[in-house]
Amino acid sequence: MKFHFKTTSHTFFVLTFLFLSIPLSAQDGFLYGDLLPDAPELSVRGEHALGVRTLEFIHKDQVDILNSKEGNDPLYDRKLTVELWYPAEVPSGTDALVSYEEVMGTRGDSLRPLIPFSFKGRALRDAKPKANKGKFPLVIVSHGYVGSRYLMTYLTENLASKGYIVVAIEHTDSTFKDAAPFQSTLLNRALDIQFVLNEMARLGKEGSNDQLSGLIDTDNTGIVGYSMGGYGVLNVAGAGYADGLGQFFTGMTGGSTAISTLLASNPDYVGGKDTRIKAVVAFAPWGMERGVWDASGLKGLKIPTFFVAGNQDDISGYEKGIKAIYEGALSADRYLLTYNNARHNVAPNPPPAEALQPGLHVDEYYRYAEPSWDQRKINNINQHFVTAFLGIHLKGEDFSKYLELPQNSNEKTWEGFKNRSSTGMELLHANGVE
Repeated sequence: MKFHFKTTSHTFFVLTFLFLSIPLSAQDGFLYGDLLPDAPELSVRGEHALGVRTLEFIHKDQVDILNSKEGNDPLYDRKLTVELWYPAEVPSGTDALVSYEEVMGTRGDSLRPLIPFSFKGRALRDAKPKANKGKFPLVIVSHGYVGSRYLMTYLTENLASKGYIVVAIEHTDSTFKDAAPFQSTLLNRALDIQFVLNEMARLGKEGSNDQLSGLIDTDNTGIVGYSMGGYGVLNVAGAGYADGLGQFFTGMTGGSTAISTLLASNPDYVGGKDTRIKAVVAFAPWGMERGVWDASGLKGLKIPTFFVAGNQDDISGYEKGIKAIYEGALSADRYLLTYNNARHNVAPNPPPAEALQPGLHVDEYYRYAEPSWDQRKINNINQHFVTAFLGIHLKGEDFSKYLELPQNSNEKTWEGFKNRSSTGMELLHANGVE
């Protein structure tokens, strides 16, 4: 039997709309982080099946910056939820699949109400950790403002499958559900990251009561941050903030006292002194255009750092923002990967299916999407380069050929990329000097 189908311009439009309306995650069973046909070499998942757990930590006696007033610095116990991915024992015949529960929107206001959605990942909830492979290096991931611990699962799952224990922080006052005034994020971001590192060391210590006892190599830790997460990881790694950061805390006496512990000018600032941290990845770090760093503070960054940016970033800035941080971090061995024509969203998962529905505020889509790039391709490229960089510094793997590249990706196909696929990027490298 033959079918004859007459195509009209109207029919073509309808068919195109229907195809584009299929959720990205549903096309051919694609899950966030899966490989496109032109994915670079190191983006492939590793040998390990994954487990995933949700944990809660309490950081006691922290400054309650949002309630600080003249002469009054109240303290509170700060709760942090984290998601933990790790190599696991998955029983034969069991699908290592998990459903992540998330929301879009911001605090449920009328313009951008909270919209629940879920998406699948390739991990098994609460699976038994793999205990016969020795210790695994630790990677800590910090999301942007606003965001969540599930914002970069394409990367967290990918790294864990390669033999890392990966923990993503959900920063209180900085999520889709509980976005609070910005001062809390400015103060707590670096403090949260350092605290979670200490908590993971506690869980991984020999003799702890946790399943991860003896499995976490915190002496080889990488810290990864996006946007405000980038702002935080750079401070933890030694880039002390400029005194001008105090401008954001006008009228909060307790706040300016608290933030002073993170300033480069403070002799008691401890950023960069934690020898467990061996590598930093900063996606679109925020703050340089707003006076958060100066030359003195950036020189304190001495840990190898991989920056990722879009050269049209209109949130963190590029020439006077992210690239200026890269250029000013004179003491660090550092790279800057630039996606040409990309804006700020060089780190998140692709947009969820719900963000494609008509009638929603376009920013729900642009919370995740890039206007000139396929987010799935960015995800694969990030997996590739972060694997190379962390592999060198946390595992001693010989991945240098993937970073020793021509600056312009259009001139010659980069090592590890399929022929003709490495277009629209630049990679800069500078050695640190004392």
